[in-house]
Amino acid sequence: MTVTMKTITLILSTLTLGATLVFAQADIGKPAPDFTARDIEGKTHKLADYKGKIVVLESYNLDCPFCANHFKTGAMQALQAEITAKGAVWLVVNSSNPKSGSYRNPAAAKKEWAAQKMKATAWIEDSDGKVGKAYGLKTTPHMVVIGKDGNVAYVGAIDDKAVSEGDPRTARNYVREAVNALLAGKAVEVTRTKSYGCGVKY
Repeated sequence: MTVTMKTITLILSTLTLGATLVFAQADIGKPAPDFTARDIEGKTHKLADYKGKIVVLESYNLDCPFCANHFKTGAMQALQAEITAKGAVWLVVNSSNPKSGSYRNPAAAKKEWAAQKMKATAWIEDSDGKVGKAYGLKTTPHMVVIGKDGNVAYVGAIDDKAVSEGDPRTARNYVREAVNALLAGKAVEVTRTKSYGCGVKY
């Protein structure tokens, strides 16, 4: 079989596209990648519908010790409640693929939501990885803060304490800082950090 240059180019382009989707990143100060996704209750969420509101994306997997620590201490729930009380939208994003042990079907996800007493706006069912890949979410947790103008204001770690034990409340929380700065009409001091945690199970 003769492999033409056109065929090779097509294959390389496809591979490149796949790599781009996996390793894409949200650019600070640029429009956040739009998305349409369903939550575990079956409700559709479109980023465009939240224009005029601050939006926080939280890459989530309770099987990850780093992520679990934020929940077992109650720190994440407290932050979710604090931020949403200020009018922001907080979306928990689980991008674990259906073959992963960390995948949660809607029924299991609802039970976990209740058990963890989550205070987020919604849990996005992202088992196809579209939302996670569009934002370059690589770890759990991995955070994104989007301003009221729809532009990306912060991407990276939730805080400056990359540990899987102890009280996260003692750390410097970059998400809180970003949201408070945006609400005050000030520039976000730290706009990008390196996320920590377990790899997302795409």
